[in-house]
Amino acid sequence: MAEANHAGTLGTIRNMLRVKKLESRALLPAVAHPGEDLGYDVFALEAVTLAPRATLKVRTGIAVEAHHPATGEPLGLLVRDRSSMAARGIVTTGGVIDAGYRGEILIVMTNLGDSAVELKPGEKIAQMLPVPVLTGVVREAENLEDSVRAAKGFGSSGR
Repeated sequence: MAEANHAGTLGTIRNMLRVKKLESRALLPAVAHPGEDLGYDVFALEAVTLAPRATLKVRTGIAVEAHHPATGEPLGLLVRDRSSMAARGIVTTGGVIDAGYRGEILIVMTNLGDSAVELKPGEKIAQMLPVPVLTGVVREAENLEDSVRAAKGFGSSGR
């Protein structure tokens, strides 16, 4: 896999996101500013109509595998809204891609508006943000360590 160089603090970024096209017309995720942008833009595979107040799975035609560029550790991906979509009332309403998932990336999108919205093939529809996998063994405990916040919840830091 080719390396992408840039003058940022990350130096050389390599093998971060591997992508398999499941459909020939699928577009690879894109990053406008490697090392600065938080997420990878993903694209709609085909035209879809999002009816008002409806939720739909939008195909991307890709499968992915993410690894930390320095350590090689597997990464998960969080699917998040693109601000341009959110401004149109279109939000992602699902979005955890586990590190071991190798199936097609489907973006769950909801139209919060009162009119239908057309998505075109190749349109940027969401972002995938890489995150480390920190889950481990769960143990039951009789007590938890004290903290300043303790059990203070909703509204405890003011409004």
